[in-house]
Amino acid sequence: MRKTGFFRSFRKNSDGATAVEFALIAGPFFFFLMALIEVAAVFFAETVIENAVLESARLIRTGQLQGGGGDAATFRDEVCTRIDVIADCDSMVFEVAVFEDFDNINPTPPIAEDGSLNGGNMGFDPGDAGDIVLVRVYYAYPLILPNMFGAVSNLPKNQRLIMSATVFRNEPFDD
Repeated sequence: MRKTGFFRSFRKNSDGATAVEFALIAGPFFFFLMALIEVAAVFFAETVIENAVLESARLIRTGQLQGGGGDAATFRDEVCTRIDVIADCDSMVFEVAVFEDFDNINPTPPIAEDGSLNGGNMGFDPGDAGDIVLVRVYYAYPLILPNMFGAVSNLPKNQRLIMSATVFRNEPFDD
């Protein structure tokens, strides 16, 4: 009948209770910590890309790109130098298009049928002075963690589509 004394002493012993509590909490804690880091990295990438598009589009709006003989490769290089902190530009596609008025701007995302990013039909037309120009940049951002919750990844291969666009009227740079 000594077994009851053994179990009673085992129940009263609190050595290792902290380790057991940590083991129960550690999994969800590190999961949420890594999720927070992933979301912060995506927001940082979105901010960097947005800034790069606005700064690079300014070259078109002021006529510096057109006046300097710039083309699609020059514009791509301008954007890439501004996002090289977070991206390698291999997963970036862009479009620069001219529209008649602000009411008829209806761009479609360059997403292929399989859900991947496809920039095959994107064009480059920076326009002339006074033209309405749309500049769009799409980037397939590779996520750090495997997609543990489907809300972060929206492209195949554990990637997040980041899109930045700006619409403006070119300044009268011909004068």
